[in-house]
Amino acid sequence: MIDFSKARTDMIEGQLSTSGVLDAKVLAAFSEVPREVFLEPDQYEFAYMDKEHRLAGTTPRYMGTPVSIGKLLELADISKEDIVLDVACGTGYSTALLAQLANSVVAVEVDAALVDKGNEILAQLDISNAAIVKGPLAKGVASEAPFDAIIIQGAVGEVPASLFAQLRDGGRLVAIIGTGSSANAVLHVKTQTGIARIPSRNACMTELAEFAKKPAFAF
Repeated sequence: MIDFSKARTDMIEGQLSTSGVLDAKVLAAFSEVPREVFLEPDQYEFAYMDKEHRLAGTTPRYMGTPVSIGKLLELADISKEDIVLDVACGTGYSTALLAQLANSVVAVEVDAALVDKGNEILAQLDISNAAIVKGPLAKGVASEAPFDAIIIQGAVGEVPASLFAQLRDGGRLVAIIGTGSSANAVLHVKTQTGIARIPSRNACMTELAEFAKKPAFAF
């Protein structure tokens, strides 16, 4: 039988810490949330491997690697006062992690099956400060805005203006821009004059089709 508690410790020590994810709050969140319960039973034995996992929904959605998620959470610098939007949350693993760090978390997912399963898991884990709603990813959850931080759980070609509009002044949006070895986790900060873009560190996730960069018009 798998010792999942030990697997979480090994993940933190052997993957997160060695990859530069060192924020004590973020590591504590990873130690608290059981990654395996957000997957299907036949995936449990692989839950803590340094790999993405395809989630069981009609929409292609993946749970990111621990390291990639960890880099996003650390870059977002979530505090206990923050209201956070988690975009493309899948079954809610990232949402549950954020719930350990923030005041409250609203997550959005387009796939009804993933929404239902995610909310069921959050309830089972007695996480009362987070909920997943169904809707188009690019539209966010305007009714709950403004947010202190927005995290996009997947690689994007570009971030839609509709999500930046849901940030409060001084708010942060973190996303992985690009694909493959050239992709980077990027911190965006909303200022009075626009969006400041601060590239951070290399990170990789499966690209979200909803945020693919539109091809340039050619004559």
